[in-house]
Amino acid sequence: MAVKKQSFEEAMGRLEAIVAQLEKGECGLDQSLKLFEEGAGLAGRCEELLDQAEQKVNLLLADDQEVPFEGEGADGL
Repeated sequence: MAVKKQSFEEAMGRLEAIVAQLEKGECGLDQSLKLFEEGAGLAGRCEELLDQAEQKVNLLLADDQEVPFEGEGADGL
């Protein structure tokens, strides 16, 4: 059975839950190490997804067209 790749939001949500659990300090050493290991993997997954998104944005902007940010008016604010 194939393992479904987590979305950024799913991975970040689980990572936040792990951090909250570790911050409580109620886990034993073995459980804390397992959670830390899972969290490190999730952090890597999030970084990978952010890198992919950045590459996609760079490709979209590769033609050097200036794209104003939403809300940016004629006065630059």
